[in-house]
Amino acid sequence: MAGTHTLNRQEKAWGRGSKRRQDRAWRMLSIGLLCILSLVFIAPFYWSIVASLSDLRGVYSSPPKLWPDVVHFDNYVKALTILPFPRFVFNSVYVCLFCVTGQVFSACFVAYAFARLRWYGRDVWFIILLATMMLPPQVTMIPHYQIFRYLGWIDTLKPLIVPSFFGGGAFFIFLMRQFFKTIPLELEEAARLDGCTNLRIFWDIMIPLSTPAVATISVMSFIANWQNFMGPLIYLNSFEKYTVAIGLRMFQSIYGSFPHYMLAASTIVLIPILILFFIAQKYFVQGIVLTGMKG
Repeated sequence: MAGTHTLNRQEKAWGRGSKRRQDRAWRMLSIGLLCILSLVFIAPFYWSIVASLSDLRGVYSSPPKLWPDVVHFDNYVKALTILPFPRFVFNSVYVCLFCVTGQVFSACFVAYAFARLRWYGRDVWFIILLATMMLPPQVTMIPHYQIFRYLGWIDTLKPLIVPSFFGGGAFFIFLMRQFFKTIPLELEEAARLDGCTNLRIFWDIMIPLSTPAVATISVMSFIANWQNFMGPLIYLNSFEKYTVAIGLRMFQSIYGSFPHYMLAASTIVLIPILILFFIAQKYFVQGIVLTGMKG
């Protein structure tokens, strides 16, 4: 009997050891695969950085060099001075800050009404809201232009900013609504027993608990408005009011035959997005994961 028990214990220990080895092997395989995929995705960005620091001959060298023989930081200086990129960056930052603020707060207000308040036709209007996501932006482009021309807003930044304060966009409303529905109703009921109004509950309970979702739509809103090309192209006429998207297109049309300057300008435009994403990455991923956990 003692020998049988000893054999059983040895078999169990061997089984646990085999499972650990399998888990360790799968983990190493997963890490190796992720590293390979990371290199695949990072390689084009790394090459653009190297090319932006090279001369024209270094850009077209074959095979591509891992690092330029002579680093030309003056490429960035020329990219900033050939066209007034600092002014374009200021305009884009100005527009993005107001757009992010407007889209975040208006989307949160509307999403709270859809998620928590009871009113007639709420679900029907929510379906209609989601249906607007199927409309391509080209459908509403001419009506929007006619409205802004009637208001006298053409060649101003108002058409790029003001619409952000009216709803925030169907996708952002959907995202915030789904996140609000993951917050327990007991917190809201306890606040009502303490005499809190809907506005107080929204501001003191719902918003602080929704930091991941707010960070998510903030990052997505900033990226969308930073890269917005059609809006500034349609509504802006003055050179000093252009954003980085228009400035980069102008740079390409004028100096497209000098890719090292073009890549330097592209890197300058990309840096704010990278900084924002790495700062808010934790909340961004958490917001995506938690959204939709509760219908």
